[in-house]
Amino acid sequence: MDMNTQNFGIGPGNFIGVPPKLRSSITEVKDYFQALDNFTRVFAIRPGERVLMLTDPLLDTRVVDAVSGLAKARGATVNLFMAESSTIPGVPEEVKGLIQKADFVVSTWFCSIEDPFNVAMRKSGQRWVKITYFRDLDLLMTPQARFPVELVGEIVRATERKIPKGRDFEIKFSDKRGTDLRIKFTKDMRDRMYAGNRWRGKTIADEPGCYVHYLAAHGPNFWDSTAMAGGDKVSIDGVIYPQWGIGFPQPFAEKIAVEFKDNKVIRVSGESPDAKILRDQLMGGRLIEGGGCGFNPKAPRHTVYPAGSNSPGALHFGVDLAKPCDYIRRVMPNWEEPPIHQDLIVLDATVTAGDEVLIQDGFLTALRDPQVVEAARRYGDPVDLLEGWV
Repeated sequence: MDMNTQNFGIGPGNFIGVPPKLRSSITEVKDYFQALDNFTRVFAIRPGERVLMLTDPLLDTRVVDAVSGLAKARGATVNLFMAESSTIPGVPEEVKGLIQKADFVVSTWFCSIEDPFNVAMRKSGQRWVKITYFRDLDLLMTPQARFPVELVGEIVRATERKIPKGRDFEIKFSDKRGTDLRIKFTKDMRDRMYAGNRWRGKTIADEPGCYVHYLAAHGPNFWDSTAMAGGDKVSIDGVIYPQWGIGFPQPFAEKIAVEFKDNKVIRVSGESPDAKILRDQLMGGRLIEGGGCGFNPKAPRHTVYPAGSNSPGALHFGVDLAKPCDYIRRVMPNWEEPPIHQDLIVLDATVTAGDEVLIQDGFLTALRDPQVVEAARRYGDPVDLLEGWV
């Protein structure tokens, strides 16, 4: 009998080739305090400040208590306004006075970033934290919550350094399925797009006018309306073969093409049920986010709800729909975003900016940038921290 086929009393269920998971009692306290340190520094509330929380009925009330407790410990005051949902399209008139009086705003609302009123308040120096990814206090016990926020910033800055400066260039998105989407940048567009605090790797809300996400992972986008603030006109043509979309329980089994002409969806190929749903959703929709990228190596790679995976190199392409989508209303009645938006997910893209490779087959090349690796050494083993994806 061949030795490889002999029965040595080892059944299939007994094979163990990796170490067992450590008992939670060994790790949970230090893990929790590491996450708490991130939390207290991101929410950089100062003595005497007026904090405003803009919430919705489905937010874990312990999150409100956590922010309120931190504010109280620092001698700050807290006001709370709960909207009927996080999807309200704009700031209600009755809330504007509260926002105007605040120094520091914590929000679950979808309209937080683009409502002109909120934008004007940030230009005046008001600081904001968006908590789309902190709706449950138990998230403090996750690997992405304790991943060093400074290291997220280092990864973002290393990516930004690769993008050409002082000249025109093209960002190209591609993958093995056939994705081919190209966005032409002028040097002025580049300066506007990458000058914001998110692309500068600011993960702590301590800077006048800042807008940060917590948990620290989400975005920023390689292209969005920020690039067009100078009045530039860019026609984005091409095709994306998404692997997934928000509201779909599983990745797509069929290779589905979403084609864009002048920033609008003009065709969705495929005959599967998923393709038909996407076609009904997307036709006539407008691309508003050209490659929102994840940057937290401990964020789950294949968790794409509510707005795309935040794992490094995972991309989401945001499309504003031509009309509200009944499918989204049915399967995600409590989604944090309105039913006029869809994020198309690509996990294995290659992204180039000019001659620079930013992402190679889904791997964010900045993870091996020497400055990032050196920064990671302060917190542990760089390979484990940066490439031990969940």
